[in-house]
Amino acid sequence: MRSWKIRLLTSAVCLGQLIGAEAQAAAQALEPAVIPADDLQTATGTNLLTANPESNEPNAVPVEAVANPAETPLPQILPMIAETTQVLTPTPNPEPTIKPPPAAKPKKKVPPQFPGAKTLPPTGPYKTLFFDNDYSYKKDPNHQVLFGEDWKNVPFTVFDQEFKFSTGGEIRHRYMNEDNRLRPGGPIQSDNDLLRWRHFFDLQAGDMFRFYVESIFADSYGGEAPVQQIDVNRWDLQNFFTDINLYEGDLGKHTLRYGRQELLFGRQRLVSPLDWANTRRNFQGYRYMLKGDDYKFDFFAVNPVNSATGFAPVSQYDNEFDQAHHGINFMGSYFSYTGVQNTTLEAYWMYQNTTKDVVSKPDGSRHTMGSHIARLFPITDLCGEESRVWDFDTEGAFQFGEDNKQSVLAGFYTAIAGHTWKQVPWTPRISGLFYYGSGDNNPKDNRNNTFSVMYPLGHAYWGLADNLVGQNLINYSVQADVKPTKKTAITAAYHWFELASNGDKAYNVAGLPVGTPGNGRNLGQELDLYGYYAFSPNFDIQAGSSWFWYGSYIDRTAPRGDALQLYVQTSFRY
Repeated sequence: MRSWKIRLLTSAVCLGQLIGAEAQAAAQALEPAVIPADDLQTATGTNLLTANPESNEPNAVPVEAVANPAETPLPQILPMIAETTQVLTPTPNPEPTIKPPPAAKPKKKVPPQFPGAKTLPPTGPYKTLFFDNDYSYKKDPNHQVLFGEDWKNVPFTVFDQEFKFSTGGEIRHRYMNEDNRLRPGGPIQSDNDLLRWRHFFDLQAGDMFRFYVESIFADSYGGEAPVQQIDVNRWDLQNFFTDINLYEGDLGKHTLRYGRQELLFGRQRLVSPLDWANTRRNFQGYRYMLKGDDYKFDFFAVNPVNSATGFAPVSQYDNEFDQAHHGINFMGSYFSYTGVQNTTLEAYWMYQNTTKDVVSKPDGSRHTMGSHIARLFPITDLCGEESRVWDFDTEGAFQFGEDNKQSVLAGFYTAIAGHTWKQVPWTPRISGLFYYGSGDNNPKDNRNNTFSVMYPLGHAYWGLADNLVGQNLINYSVQADVKPTKKTAITAAYHWFELASNGDKAYNVAGLPVGTPGNGRNLGQELDLYGYYAFSPNFDIQAGSSWFWYGSYIDRTAPRGDALQLYVQTSFRY
């Protein structure tokens, strides 16, 4: 009964709004036209509001004659009335020529905006990849002024060639406190500070050529735990590439990129720069990009570079210039299509050939073929306003190849379903996640079934405690998000972890094996609480805490107390 009352009240409100709009339009249509005195004088030759009874103008009316009709003979009055009627009836102006409005520019297609893998503060023009930053907001004269925007898209001309120059960056600090995580060296309690500074220079010569360079300084201070591969990279080049626009035709814009560069594809489940890391992953090589109105196609052939890619210890390059690992070849193609309303369709092929023996990485060659589909289902109220949104996201891939003289047959599948209430205070969203990454069933059958996650944003999908990676893993998760204000958001997520195969080990966030097979499948449960306050796109504060209660597999094979991790992070972009 109550729901019908609410719907009836909503209908009444919508009807009231509609009637009010119609009444306002009708009132405006019935307003009498007011002719200014000057316009009337122009049309008739006489200003009726200031007519001088003593005037000698032929159209002037003797007021006293009209005022005293009894003293004026009728034959004399009639011509006066006729003349007066002429004066009071203005000569109609010719209808003005109405020029047709200029043709509206076609609206730029905007890909559907899906909830992020992790709740992050809005950063305005600053993107995950700084070379994708968008400063077009400056064209709006009423835009919010941001610190450093005067250094973006600065135009100048050299030898009749137009250039644009931009420079800026980010300074980030994070305090970390951790206890009993699954990291190398056994359980440990430690707290440390992570500092990162990135700065870029971007020079564009029209639409034909681009040169981009970005430096990085990343360091770790204090703490008893060993430095990780993602913690330190002092005074190095993170990105250093050139873009050449080959041509632009019916299919879109064709661009060739060569040099050191970060990679990000899709939802970052397989290829991500890993912004959570203090030093971000990067690669070196070629990338061909085709971009149309509603699709993108990429082909790349690169080598991993810094220690964050997992192929080199921190000690190798912490104070030296990073070098590409030419013994590891990573290539592939990625296609993304957004031409269907509220839908993203993606397909990809990736290939990695490794000749370097690294414990945390497969040693051999693997092909990965997969697809990704995401869809939004908006629901409108009786007024036609969007009130709720369902979001669905699913992705899967299989791997085949050869690894240490064993044939490879592995894969992963994941699905996310969420629901957002857009007209409810705090805009709550509830979602659920399922993830399956295959594990090896029998280490003696000359076949490897353990899925290799390559270069993922694992922090966003497999728990903020960063204990596990998506190899031989099943993860069930529920999550709740709220936004108390436009500048704040709070997220709570709960995970249940277990091994996909009892015949394989668990793998920590670095990809290193943990424990021994045959000791059950229960890995444990995790609770994450985190949020942010965004002062502006320039500056925000994030904080979070994670609790991990280990299951029987860890208790039997790598015993330790339950894990706790706490962090507070500040970021300043300029």
